Amino acid sequence: MATKATANEAVKRDRFVYTDDDVIEKSFNWQQMRRLYTYMKPHNRELIPVLIMMMIGTLTRLGVPLLIYYAIDNVINQKTGTGDTSTLWLLGAIMLGMYIIQLLATQYRIKHTNIIGQKVLLSIRSHIFTHIQKLSFRFFDKRPAGSVLVRVTNDVNALQDLFTNGVVNLLMDIIQLAGIIVILLVINFKLGLAVMITVPLMFIISTSLRKKIRFAWQEVRMKNSRINSHLNESIQGMKVTQAFVQEKNNIAFFEQMNASNLKSWNRASAMNQSFGPIIEVTAALGTCILYWYGSHLISIGAFTIGLLVAYSTYMAHFWEPINRLGQLYSQLLIAMASSERIFEFIDEQPTVEEKKDAKPLPQIRGDVSFDNIVFEYEPDRPALKNISINVKAGQSIALVGHTGSGKSTIINLLCRFYDPVQGSVLIDGIDIRDVTLDSLRKQVGLVMQDTFIFSGTIRDNIRYGKLDATHDEIVQVAKAVNAHDFIMSLPDGYDTQVEERGNMLSMGQRQLLSFARALLSNPKILILDEATASIDTDTELKIQEALKVLLKGRTSFMIAHRLSTIRHADDIIVLDHGQIVEQGNHEQLMEKQGVYHGLIKAQYRFL
Repeated sequence: MATKATANEAVKRDRFVYTDDDVIEKSFNWQQMRRLYTYMKPHNRELIPVLIMMMIGTLTRLGVPLLIYYAIDNVINQKTGTGDTSTLWLLGAIMLGMYIIQLLATQYRIKHTNIIGQKVLLSIRSHIFTHIQKLSFRFFDKRPAGSVLVRVTNDVNALQDLFTNGVVNLLMDIIQLAGIIVILLVINFKLGLAVMITVPLMFIISTSLRKKIRFAWQEVRMKNSRINSHLNESIQGMKVTQAFVQEKNNIAFFEQMNASNLKSWNRASAMNQSFGPIIEVTAALGTCILYWYGSHLISIGAFTIGLLVAYSTYMAHFWEPINRLGQLYSQLLIAMASSERIFEFIDEQPTVEEKKDAKPLPQIRGDVSFDNIVFEYEPDRPALKNISINVKAGQSIALVGHTGSGKSTIINLLCRFYDPVQGSVLIDGIDIRDVTLDSLRKQVGLVMQDTFIFSGTIRDNIRYGKLDATHDEIVQVAKAVNAHDFIMSLPDGYDTQVEERGNMLSMGQRQLLSFARALLSNPKILILDEATASIDTDTELKIQEALKVLLKGRTSFMIAHRLSTIRHADDIIVLDHGQIVEQGNHEQLMEKQGVYHGLIKAQYRFL
């Protein structure tokens, strides 16, 4: 019972967390559909031969019942059952030829619409992924990785049926339906109206289901997104889950989410499938009217058996496109639910945006100024308050303070991951908001505590700092940070494949690779954000020797608690609750016996 209650509470929390995935309560938006069509527009020329094949297939399909009508009423003697054999063979050959043409045209249409549809999906997926690369950190702060993942994969894949079949089938079905209606009304106007009187009834009934079906599919997408988000989180946090023996609670939580997703899917699918029975019942009523009224017309000599057979064939063809149009509407509902979620991401604008007249940052010396900076992650909760720092090129600055004091926020502003609410960050006297992001970040190197290692080779991970680097350059920086020896001890040296996030490497080894990666980019400003926190003492001593050379001539910002890392900094800035409370070098701050002195004494007490 406790496990079930925990799972229920988790689901409640889950609903609170993933507010961006709530069902979007909007009316059906045809503008959204037109927007989706813009992805198909570049392929319009490829559609021309497909449309021609579609027209040929439709015309041959409509022509077959007319041949049957002609054979029954004009070639076959209805009393004796005999007729002109040569004419029947000729009509049979013509009919066979029409079926072959229809088969070839259909094969061509299906093949090429699938090719075009996959190209459209490729464009949509590339667009959303490219757009995500440009979004600011605030976007990712409030969304789990799984939620972003499902937009690029599942929601785009949900458009597959629409683009591979729906658009072309829509035109084919409309043309076929219009052709059949015209033929039915021309053959016998009254009978044509009689058999089609059930169509308005079908649309009245189905219309009431449309809104419910659309919201049902939106709920399916929402819950599927939550499952992906939780799955991603569970895999990333598996060590923590097992360490705290929370496997059962995690399973119960997932099972509840999974069951909720299944329930939503069943509900949406059941509503979706309701179109079929509605059309079948309507078609049955139409057929009953056809044979009842048609038989009456034959009995009074106003109709023929050949016309009745042709009419019944056309009626069978009449309900096929209507059925497919019902299915297409279901595809539109699914596409609408997915496209709303896709365009929600695409319409998201970066909170850190380049100015239209932004210019590349020229080669910098490394002077950095924080001028009266005020910053807040959430309104009315300032993380930095009136921060002013002036750093000369080549100086090393250490930022220290308790957790949440604002150290990492200063670094984030320098890299322009966020923009200040008030004040400005200047490099060589240039406001970083006036320059392009690429030109800024290419001259700023960043090494974080949580090192991210990509799947690939050791060489590829180091080269990430400079994609055109030679092997000699890679080896040089690896030696500089004392990573070369451990790399050469691996099975394939620099060509050793590392798993996602570098799980086969120790924390210290991953950190050394991140040092090499940052130094390879040869930045004028180097940021070390708790970069030595995960390195053992022996490794740290090697890095300290390398840093003496590597930091020479570079402006550096270091966030660290270890005395060995910060004591030689030119200036140490002590932060507390977003404000500078002390500033000076190690000796000056120790003499004050203030906050910094207390931090150092506390560190020694626990060593």
